[in-house]
Amino acid sequence: MEVLLGDGIFNVDGELWKKQRKTASFEFASKNLRDFSTVVFREYSLQLHSILTQACFHNQEVDMQDLLMRMTLDSICKVGFGVEIGTLAPTLPDNNFARAFDTANIIVTLRFVDPLWKLKRFLNVGSEALLGKSIKVIDDFTYNVIRRRKSEIKEIRESCKTSKIKHDILSRFIELSEDPEGNLTDKSLRDIVLNFVIAGRDTTATTLTWAIYMIMTNARVAEKLYSELKAFEEVQAKEERISLLPCDLEDPESFNRRAVQFAGLLNYDSLGRLYYLHAVITETLRLYPAVPQDPKGILEDDILPDGTKVKAGGMVTYVPYSMGRMEYNWGPDAAVFRPERWLKEGCFQNASPFKFTAFQAGPRICLGKDSAYLQMKMALAILCRFFKFNLVPNHPVKYRMMTILSMEKGLKLKIARQSC
Repeated sequence: MEVLLGDGIFNVDGELWKKQRKTASFEFASKNLRDFSTVVFREYSLQLHSILTQACFHNQEVDMQDLLMRMTLDSICKVGFGVEIGTLAPTLPDNNFARAFDTANIIVTLRFVDPLWKLKRFLNVGSEALLGKSIKVIDDFTYNVIRRRKSEIKEIRESCKTSKIKHDILSRFIELSEDPEGNLTDKSLRDIVLNFVIAGRDTTATTLTWAIYMIMTNARVAEKLYSELKAFEEVQAKEERISLLPCDLEDPESFNRRAVQFAGLLNYDSLGRLYYLHAVITETLRLYPAVPQDPKGILEDDILPDGTKVKAGGMVTYVPYSMGRMEYNWGPDAAVFRPERWLKEGCFQNASPFKFTAFQAGPRICLGKDSAYLQMKMALAILCRFFKFNLVPNHPVKYRMMTILSMEKGLKLKIARQSC
């Protein structure tokens, strides 16, 4: 994984990991980053809403997984790099960085099952030659952004306009790199930010894809979620003393204006009151965890609690996909999609991360968990408030077995408008 992840947080251990983890934990807890992320997630969720509105009015099919991948890539590049790459523009353009990023991700993952990858790398042929070209595109883009951002920060400081300093992750780490003890080179910055892009893109998009699939195949859940969102809109508008705009289902502009108004009611605190939405996402992650299995290297000979002996140099893999479906953990209805299992007297109740393992547990528990929930709730609230989804007839929904549990053929849908 080194060629792509470098010395980023996913790929290092010991002191290097501890230092990054400590810094990143502090940054992810900052209100500035949270507020900046909220604005970015709202903006791109509305862009997706606009594309679906057009598809709806022109009776077009969409590949929801592709659109969500574009939305999360644009969002994470804005939050991570502070740049707009525009893959979710209305024309859905191709993008060199996005294409290279996808290619490198796939080829690096396939190294785990390709016994000849080192030979191919040595000879620079086949998939490894393509990987080399993709990494060059990724590096050129990333180093260019780093240089540009350093220059911008310098100019802002010289002009004393500190209010213009950006709140993206790269800008924060550039500031930290100026500490002589920070020891952060451009290569370190590249690794840190790319790890966050990898962490926040595919995982969030695939979870949203499975969530939409589960909502549309469970009519009772879809109705309950719509009712929560409609009630929330009315209560929140009343609290903020806002008159809800009229909404004409036959007029795309009127329909979009109402969506923009609804999105304005969504922020970190107000989204926290959407308990059923939170339960729907969590139940999706229980059955379709973004990372379905997770291997760990064994440093020393050890004995697991059940008496199993493990040897240094080997691997232990735990499997969130299986753990989420075990009756031993979740009861006789473990295979059933039932968001209510997460609610107690209408409020969300979490489970131990050692039982619900979609975000890992212990020292490496996912740093971006709150950020991921923020983006997923923002997107689903807007989409499920205004649209109904129907699977295109005979479209196959199958797993694509990679590091991330995505859909092999995408998710082809027809879109209908919900009543305002």
